[in-house]
Amino acid sequence: MTATLPLRRALISVSDKTGLVDLGQALAARGVELLSTGGTAKALRDAGLEVRDVSDVTGFPEMMDGRVKTLHPMVHGGLLALRDNDDHRAAMEAHGIASIDLLVVNLYPFEATVAAGADYDTCIENIDIGGPAMIRAASKNHAFVTTLVDVDDYDALLAELADNDGATTYAFRQRMALTAYSRTAAYDAAVSGWMAKALEAAAPRRRAVAGTLAQSLRYGENPHQSAAFYTDGSDRPGIATATQHQGKELSYNNINDTDAAFELVSEFAATDGPACAIIKHANPCGVARGSTLAEAYGRAFDCDRTSAFGGIIALNQTLDADTAAKITEIFTEVVIAPDASDEAKAIFAAKKNLRLLTTGSLADPQEIAMTIRQVSGGYLVQDKDTGHIELEDLKVVTKRQPKERELRDLLFAWTVAKHVKSNAIVYVRDSATVGVGAGQMSRVDSTRIAARKAQDMAEVLGLEAPLTEGSVVASDAFFPFADGLITAAEAGATALIQPGGSMRDAEVIEAADKLGLAMVFTGMRHFRH
Repeated sequence: MTATLPLRRALISVSDKTGLVDLGQALAARGVELLSTGGTAKALRDAGLEVRDVSDVTGFPEMMDGRVKTLHPMVHGGLLALRDNDDHRAAMEAHGIASIDLLVVNLYPFEATVAAGADYDTCIENIDIGGPAMIRAASKNHAFVTTLVDVDDYDALLAELADNDGATTYAFRQRMALTAYSRTAAYDAAVSGWMAKALEAAAPRRRAVAGTLAQSLRYGENPHQSAAFYTDGSDRPGIATATQHQGKELSYNNINDTDAAFELVSEFAATDGPACAIIKHANPCGVARGSTLAEAYGRAFDCDRTSAFGGIIALNQTLDADTAAKITEIFTEVVIAPDASDEAKAIFAAKKNLRLLTTGSLADPQEIAMTIRQVSGGYLVQDKDTGHIELEDLKVVTKRQPKERELRDLLFAWTVAKHVKSNAIVYVRDSATVGVGAGQMSRVDSTRIAARKAQDMAEVLGLEAPLTEGSVVASDAFFPFADGLITAAEAGATALIQPGGSMRDAEVIEAADKLGLAMVFTGMRHFRH
């Protein structure tokens, strides 16, 4: 295998013209012949560079609105020919095919076209054909051809040429081929994903997904696991699109927990008042509303101060100085909010290990999205849980009707329970969680654990009784037996919200009536495994 190969001839055809002229000038300065098409050729000529049109090489003009211009043996022969194969060289000589040593292509902006909300026909017209064909051909022949598909790699190519007297190494061509094939795979994934959505195909025969490397992580959940963070190109506000203002690099667990925190707090519209969510190990350990962000944070913190240490804090409004000052009183890993005041940023600046992220806005909790989970030998794909309950959706099943305050708290508790690992139990009082039981194999155990946490916090706060006294309870799935309901009542709960649908619903309702509880059914489950 030839270690280094000089560049003599380059074919450049790009939609994104960023850095094009600088690249063309650098290549021309090294005596590289430039071939190009359409707008790319014009941009290079306007910069004073000598360019040969691909149509001169193929003997055919660009036609069919540019759909046909590079799909020709004079192009693909120059990309695919093996330079060390006598038969290939003979064919090139017989047909007048010149080798192409460098291919620079970035594809029609299909993803951007879809993101802009273009209609079906416009999206179809932005599916590139010639570009992927050339990229695949050149990348297959990376023993002899260098392929560039990302503007970010232009400087790397020029550095490679400077280090190797105008040539590229095999290792460099290999790396560029990997990048190129990853790009065409991601492009095809975007096209197939868009078409599946356009055709409302919930389960297409083959499902393709792709991502772009955003960050190589130091390790995964544990130090012996390698990890990386990839983005999917979505502009949804959240961890992938946030701006980090300070603090060290996010870890795998930071990213996972911060995403959970922001998705939860986004359930509470900023126009409805301040809200705060504190997350630990992807589970909320405190969620609350307040008249101010500082109050909302304080009420969320008082749900479980122990678990909040080293946690993730998400806010639904601009972080202000008062809230920032309160947050810095304990160790916190990450704070994420739509924005932050200059005063808040200055307060956080003294905490160098505290990460501050801003997103510009909240995420839309009703936005349709897809979740993917890997299992051995495959993937589980489902719609994101966008289930939402309004007051009119509730069915009162007990003799006692919930009071207005209880109804308000029941809906709040139900919203939080959606973001708690199953089996989930959430106690709420006055729009603040006062006990959370998560991830237990038994629902009654979740009920007991949440109540016990409330008792512990009552001692810390110097209260005569735990805040579960007069609270309401949400359960993400039905109570299979009356024991969980009875445990909640013993903790002081007065009303419950649950999906219903158990074979023992009548037994559970009877127990609620005997205890004087109010209970509502939602008809919707929120399992979160």
